Amino acid sequence: MERKNLWAPWRIEYIKSLAGENGCFICDYLKTPEQDSEHLVLWRTDLSIVVFNRFPYNNGHLLIAPNRHIPDFSNTRDEEMLDIMKLIRDCQTVLDRAIKPQGFNVGMNFGRCAGAGLPEHMHVHVVPRWQGDTNYMNVCSDVDVISQSLGELYEQLKQISLKENLPNV
Repeated sequence: MERKNLWAPWRIEYIKSLAGENGCFICDYLKTPEQDSEHLVLWRTDLSIVVFNRFPYNNGHLLIAPNRHIPDFSNTRDEEMLDIMKLIRDCQTVLDRAIKPQGFNVGMNFGRCAGAGLPEHMHVHVVPRWQGDTNYMNVCSDVDVISQSLGELYEQLKQISLKENLPNV
């Protein structure tokens, strides 16, 4: 069977940015709060940051990371763990209101062999799910279909966050 390509040339800018100044896009985002809209940073707390995943598995795929550049749980402080857990709850709340998923996957990957794309800076994935959201595109073509632009959903979640006074920090 001949392999077909789905061209997405706009992604090269993001791929190049992954190396960043220090090799960590999360740390780069933390240094530039004036670019939060451009970087799709949804929230910041004193201890953590919430950003959209630019290579999402599903619409609304968010990443939550501590502000400190640490690789895994063994380096976290109790207050960081509590902040991250509260942000998981708040992400679920705002996504429920905006796009009404039927479920969520919440997970972490530690180390490249476990699937971590950024193994040096721990982060939690919050992925909204719907019954049947794994469709023929990724089964037949290794392609994910995202039904809404990141920018549109970013604006929607920001508005709901303001209205609901989220995140709760």
